[in-house]
Amino acid sequence: MQTNFSAAQLADPHVAESEKILRKCVHCGFCTATCPTYVTLGNELDSPRGRIYLIKDMLENGRPADKEIVTHIDRCLSCLACMTTCPSGVNYMHLVDHARAHIEGTYKRPLLDRLTRAMLAFVLPYPSRFRAALKLAKLGQPFAGLFEKIPALKPLGAMLKLAPASVPAASPKASPGIHAGQGTRKIGRVAILTGCAQSVLDPAINDTTIALLTRLGVEVVVPEGEGCCGALVHHMGREEAALASARRNVDAWTRAIDQGGLDAIVITASGCGTTIKDYGFMLRLDPAYADKAARVSELARDITEYLASLDLPEPVRKPGTIVAYHSACSMQHGQKITRQPKELLAKAGFVVREPREGHLCCGSAGTYNILQSEISVQLRDRKVRNIEATGAEIVATGNIGCITQIASAAKMPVVHTIKLLDWAYGGPQPEGVPKDRAVVAAE
Repeated sequence: MQTNFSAAQLADPHVAESEKILRKCVHCGFCTATCPTYVTLGNELDSPRGRIYLIKDMLENGRPADKEIVTHIDRCLSCLACMTTCPSGVNYMHLVDHARAHIEGTYKRPLLDRLTRAMLAFVLPYPSRFRAALKLAKLGQPFAGLFEKIPALKPLGAMLKLAPASVPAASPKASPGIHAGQGTRKIGRVAILTGCAQSVLDPAINDTTIALLTRLGVEVVVPEGEGCCGALVHHMGREEAALASARRNVDAWTRAIDQGGLDAIVITASGCGTTIKDYGFMLRLDPAYADKAARVSELARDITEYLASLDLPEPVRKPGTIVAYHSACSMQHGQKITRQPKELLAKAGFVVREPREGHLCCGSAGTYNILQSEISVQLRDRKVRNIEATGAEIVATGNIGCITQIASAAKMPVVHTIKLLDWAYGGPQPEGVPKDRAVVAAE
């Protein structure tokens, strides 16, 4: 794609990076076939190619965002299916991240939209606030349907519908500390991301991960000072808040590295993993953090990615149940992890099957199922139909957003993939998983 940025514009490193990305696009349109919003809405401007034109025009002309640009960029899920499809290597993720930051700095949203986004940024990245908000949500849930009928209040209605019936107690394992590996042979030392939303919605995911890793002989460190990875605010264009989260985590993990070394930083939410693996890029212009952030990104591993690197023993049990594997977008498109989870499940004794249209997003996408609830529901229902067509009775996913989204419509229980693997390697049977019946795994 030909560009016409001035030398003064290219002096801005963010603009210069976006210009390089734009020049790689050859207008082929392969991305449109795998873009969930284009497949759903049929509008060229709701495809990666259409958004690239809009972003180019906005940045090249150095003008503030307008309502049309904001509408179509807001509809982007950042699922990154376009990056998997693109034959030219266009880094759409970095381009749309720059566009969102530009929108945040130049466009004044309607008052209720601003308030909703401010509330999400204030609550979701902080476990204590999020836990309190979910408990208060019970009071508002009877009014969810009413809120959904008022366009400006639709996000509030969507939030209330997604809120769980009960909130688990905080796990003591989320507190800073070291969990020693069992047995006589220590095979590794890792840090684990406790994160934000997942630690509130399902703290058992990390508890199960710690239990499995320590049983295998891996020492697990929960560092002092780490927290939300920054993805939630990053995808809302709140770049300074995202970078602050990244710096805090880099500091926490750097201390852990200095105090005993780390083989990996293990992440159990694939959406977080995509962002942490990008810390090196996000902080590349910060001389105090560039090298440290790059080291952290190099150490970041999804839990299935890390387990696949170990010489695992034979499973304690082989359930022999059917696993319909559905890959989270942040796993398959963001991190390019497609093989390891399926191989781990197969080695653990599950029969692995993949639902149709596995490349399409389930519609969760961070806060997307709140801010773009109508499109999100269409994608969710499409996803659930494909999962149910497998005939399985359990859904499992490697991302808390997918768990919440699919569980809001599926007629079967939804569990994290690590719980199935832990069960096969001697852990407890996951809640809702029948011993001798079909299982669906969505990673």
